[in-house]
Amino acid sequence: MTNFINALNDFIWGPPLIILMLSTGVYFTVRSGFFQIRYFKYIMQQTLGKVFKKQEDSDEKGVLNPIEAISTAIGGSVGFGNIAGVATAIAMGGPGATLWMWITAFLGMLLKQVEVTLAVYYRRTDENGDPYGGPTYYMERGLGEERNFKFWKVLAAIFGCGIFSTFFITASNYTVSEVVASTFKINQLVASLFIVVCTYLMIWKGMKFVGKVFTKLVPLMSVSYLVFGLLIIILNYKNIPHTFSLIFNGAFSGSAAVGGFVGAAVSKVISTGMARSVYSNEAGWGTSPMVHASSKTRHPIEQGLWGSFEVFIDTFVVCTITSLVVIITGEWSSGVESATLTINAFTMGLGNFGKYFLTVTMLIFGLTTSTGWYVYYEVVLRHLADKNAKLKNAILKVFKYCYPLPGFIMTAYILYVGEISIWTFVDITSGIPTFINVAVVLALSKQYFVLLKDYKARYLGVGTVDESVDIFYEDKLVREKREVA
Repeated sequence: MTNFINALNDFIWGPPLIILMLSTGVYFTVRSGFFQIRYFKYIMQQTLGKVFKKQEDSDEKGVLNPIEAISTAIGGSVGFGNIAGVATAIAMGGPGATLWMWITAFLGMLLKQVEVTLAVYYRRTDENGDPYGGPTYYMERGLGEERNFKFWKVLAAIFGCGIFSTFFITASNYTVSEVVASTFKINQLVASLFIVVCTYLMIWKGMKFVGKVFTKLVPLMSVSYLVFGLLIIILNYKNIPHTFSLIFNGAFSGSAAVGGFVGAAVSKVISTGMARSVYSNEAGWGTSPMVHASSKTRHPIEQGLWGSFEVFIDTFVVCTITSLVVIITGEWSSGVESATLTINAFTMGLGNFGKYFLTVTMLIFGLTTSTGWYVYYEVVLRHLADKNAKLKNAILKVFKYCYPLPGFIMTAYILYVGEISIWTFVDITSGIPTFINVAVVLALSKQYFVLLKDYKARYLGVGTVDESVDIFYEDKLVREKREVA
């Protein structure tokens, strides 16, 4: 069974998906005129520049303001994947996996901007007047309604199943409870139950409450993690040249710590780096666009800028800190992996304080990741129930009661039945929906470039504004209805 699971993972994250992601990212990057480079300063001004400003109430439709949306989305992506996932990538693929994470993230800055833009453009308003959207929505409207592609439901079903497979196969509870139990010397099942209770408390008040909590928690924990990570790097500054040598040389030669230093094939380095990048920043996965689609924004591209910012912060900042700490302390070659590897590196750099700090950070990041994903599932369930309000409310209520339980069950299974390859399952569950979503985004690329041209004309002074362009799909439906009448 283990051989089959590993073979399936190698197939999913094999040449087809790698080529699709890299070529799609290159296509959007080149055709947009390297937007993420040329307009990097503008992206930062429109995102980071607004973080410290008071958010005023907007007349735009939406459940969340942009800061709440980005905090929820980053909360769903910045988490144990940045700490445990990155460490595992380096242990399995060697330091060279870091470079492939960077390459994937560079292209992912545009790819995520595109999927967020499409999610906002094609979103739908529910019976309460609140907008919701995501990949299944732009599959229905972009492929089904606009292009008359009859099999959009098949793609949506595969995508939805891929997303919901993470509901049953989740590494969050086990990984975090293992760290908490080890650090504080308690039973891991008790730690797992504690995480379940905390998750219930977080999700019980709904999406808007989660957004407000994340607005406070995510920036605080992210900044703290970066500060202490940078401190370790500074304390080991003499190893910086050697660290970057390992990263760049290993990216094209392969060197892994786990497995007796037999070395990882270059293909393994690439696939491991890309898989961890996607799992961490979620570019191409189609998850965080479900949050962004509910945000108050004047233009789809404007919200798409937050998608680019999200990838930059997640991978180029947070994941890079993890990678450098693990490599620069020499712990990457210790033979351990996952969160234990990162904790060992922080302990070596900061003593027991590093161990306790990272454990608390893992706990909070684990909760933000778990509750962020709850929002993703809710969006898919809302679309599944469509306009049947009674069915929708019933499904969401049952789901809210059940949501934290699979993580606890998986933790109990691993503890009392036997070890399973958590990260292999994680890669499989992320790879399937990513393949579908990236292919669909590529098919809908024309709409993105129409919106990008319109946004640049309206807000960047590039070109002339075309008043016939519909900024939102529902505006288009209203116009067409008016023209028919």
